[in-house]
Amino acid sequence: MTVNFHHSWKKYLQDEFEKPYYLELTKFVKQEYQTQQCFPPEQQIFSAFDFCSFEDLRVIIIGQDPYHGVGQANGLCFSVNDGISHPPSLKNIFKELESDLQIIMPKSGNLERWAKQGVLLLNATLTVRAHQAGSHQNKGWETFTNVVINTISKKKENIVFLLWGGLAKKKSKHIDATKHHILTSGHPSPLSANRGYWFGNKCFSKSNFLLEQAGLKPIDW
Repeated sequence: MTVNFHHSWKKYLQDEFEKPYYLELTKFVKQEYQTQQCFPPEQQIFSAFDFCSFEDLRVIIIGQDPYHGVGQANGLCFSVNDGISHPPSLKNIFKELESDLQIIMPKSGNLERWAKQGVLLLNATLTVRAHQAGSHQNKGWETFTNVVINTISKKKENIVFLLWGGLAKKKSKHIDATKHHILTSGHPSPLSANRGYWFGNKCFSKSNFLLEQAGLKPIDW
């Protein structure tokens, strides 16, 4: 499993790649990619860390696992490749963005633009089998992404963590709330959003307010 990401992460994460759990995870992922159709493409597994450097990091959005439809996943949570129609959760994200900041729904669902500004779009599980949601959960990815969150919590300050839905909220135990900002809401999936747990959370304007209060540049969502 090729680790492609911005050099700024390496000094913080390099030791993880030698740990027993990660070596087992690597074996599992290699086997899956050789024998099954899996997403994202292997060279994009670590895209969240490639587009967002450790130094630029200001906001983290935590997803569950990659989209499992053909051509959708690109290694950034909730993001899809150019030319791919917006999945329901992403549509609801863009609807909230339009309501919150009057930003018209973009044609492309590719969120690389956010990542390049310092938004870490991190799935708890970085790979998945085609058409089988959650198929790579509990294989070691969660341990790795917990280490990532712990490291950020310890080494950075004034990061805005956007925790959408129950699984993301569980990650709050790895975050020092005295140093960082945690904004929670329901998940943007239709099931949660239609029950009133997503729309109106104003997470985008709140994030920018918190960043500006800390003397940091807001995100151009």
